[in-house]
Amino acid sequence: MGMTMVEKILARASGRETVTAGDTVVARVDMNVLIDLMFTQWPHPLAIADPDRTAVVLDHAVPAPSVVDADAGVLAREFAARFGVDRFFDVGQHGICHQVIAENALALPGQVLTCTDSHTCAGGAYNNAARGLGPAEIVSILCTGETWYAVAPTIRYELTGTLPPGISGKDAFLHIAGTWGDATNHTLEFGGPGLASMPMNDRRTVATQGAEVSADFSVFEFDERCAAHLAAHGASPDSFTPTAPDPDAGYAETRTIDLGALTPHVARPGKVSDNAVPIGDVEDRAVQQCFIGSCANGQLDDLRIAAGILDGRQVAPGVRLIVTPASQQVYRDAVRLGYVQSLADAGAVVTNSTCGACFGYHMGVLGKGEVCLTASTRNFRGRMGSPDAEIYMAATATVAASAVTGRITDPRKALA
Repeated sequence: MGMTMVEKILARASGRETVTAGDTVVARVDMNVLIDLMFTQWPHPLAIADPDRTAVVLDHAVPAPSVVDADAGVLAREFAARFGVDRFFDVGQHGICHQVIAENALALPGQVLTCTDSHTCAGGAYNNAARGLGPAEIVSILCTGETWYAVAPTIRYELTGTLPPGISGKDAFLHIAGTWGDATNHTLEFGGPGLASMPMNDRRTVATQGAEVSADFSVFEFDERCAAHLAAHGASPDSFTPTAPDPDAGYAETRTIDLGALTPHVARPGKVSDNAVPIGDVEDRAVQQCFIGSCANGQLDDLRIAAGILDGRQVAPGVRLIVTPASQQVYRDAVRLGYVQSLADAGAVVTNSTCGACFGYHMGVLGKGEVCLTASTRNFRGRMGSPDAEIYMAATATVAASAVTGRITDPRKALA
């Protein structure tokens, strides 16, 4: 029996001819990414395995909103200088780590990437075996250059058709989560003829959100779109080897998604697995806050979509629309292209790039009894602030349209 994409990547990384579900492998890590929260309780290593396979991104709390975060930044800067880590993204070059990884081609096809953030699976959009690990494991990789994985069985998603106008990767993910639920201890693999119609930003949204269905990895096939993205971000074709599944690869299950049949989806508060439905099935709810941002939906295309819907319109009275670009580069591009002007003129608040409100830390946390519609990554109780708030999750277009009406709204009306 042949190998899936992740099986092939882990075989290469562990120096083995083949691996199969159930194996345990010790793999060489090609890129290990540390974030600012790592440095709030820093273990001060005496040496690191390879500074060229290490990156540091300040993202969750920037600019520092507390003395603890400021001190962590000091330690991060000292660490990068001491060990010669050139891939250091300080305030001004910062962004949510998965966006920075994408902008700097740190997740390359056929390779292994690790980071402490749980949404590291975002790198799978680039045909990379990327996975979030705990701080102790990240420090171990920092010192040894290796980590171990239990090889999980793979669920294959065969994409057909073409994404309709106004339907995004977020809608595709919410369809997956609502239809099939959790994928605990499984890898997700995406490919098929429909993949060509899915832009890279949508692939990254789907890959990112694999964490919400508890997938080990969430990996896309390599194609011309992916090659063009990597080339545009400075990756030389001879610096990586794309990985494709074998024709006789063994899958735990193969599921087909007709992209052309997708509609806007919304996840009800509490979770996304087994809790996301077409927007026509969601109860009519007024919202007090709408949020567009995070590693999943703070990309430049998200700001373009939001600005297009809000251009010439106003955020409804009693509603706060907070837009957080995924990186400083996204912010700069959005200013240059006029998206920030359109959003601000409509009554939105466009913030600095950071994880911010997505993880309930700063710049837009929720109060008691409030209802939020978010295009961020998670909607469990207490995620974005008060445990007495309710969080619905939807695509950027749905969030922007709902900010105008003040209620959860089908974005296709506004797009028309």
